[in-house]
Amino acid sequence: MIDIVEQQNLFMRIAKKLPRKIEAYAIGGTAMMFLGLKENTLDVDLIFSSAEDRKVFKETAKSLDFKESSAKIVYGKRDNAPEMVVLSDVRLDLFLFKVITSNFSAGMQERAKQIHEFGNLIIRIADPSDILIMKSATSREKDLDDIVSIANKSRINWDIIVEESKEQVKLGNETAIMALGEKLEKLANRKLIAVPKDISDKIWKLFNKQVRNKAKNLE
Repeated sequence: MIDIVEQQNLFMRIAKKLPRKIEAYAIGGTAMMFLGLKENTLDVDLIFSSAEDRKVFKETAKSLDFKESSAKIVYGKRDNAPEMVVLSDVRLDLFLFKVITSNFSAGMQERAKQIHEFGNLIIRIADPSDILIMKSATSREKDLDDIVSIANKSRINWDIIVEESKEQVKLGNETAIMALGEKLEKLANRKLIAVPKDISDKIWKLFNKQVRNKAKNLE
């Protein structure tokens, strides 16, 4: 478990050791802490758009006594699992391009407008709408709690969520629309979040269209 102060101190320690400028995107609980949506997180989630940048970052963390850990312990044999390093109770999950089933799309990168600089380490913070989409792709109860926090404490652009779920399907994440619709419906039925009816309708229309198109392709 790590809080925002400990997270920033960690980034500063790593930045001091980095041999050059490295850029990464904060996602998950890491981004939520920067956005004031969460007080602490179990792991530090970063996604890199450069394999070399991830390698340099990981090797630098290891020079600070972080040890390699197998992602299978947490993620099983799922595709696009991160490389992981651990020190005490702090775990760094280092993704590349994709987060399990979710693609960190060009739109997501563009919307990551909040930037924090720690010397040689530049951290761009994922937009709350995009964090919500990525959280909806999992089946963990804690991610449902995070969706509730994002939906109730952020100015969510629901149209972005609908459009990005369409983009995720185009990029190969075929379950994105269904997973999003299921999570939002479940939380709305529990009266934990309020989802505009027109947004719910759009999501399920997109899902039904996706099902019809897939059925046609199988004929």
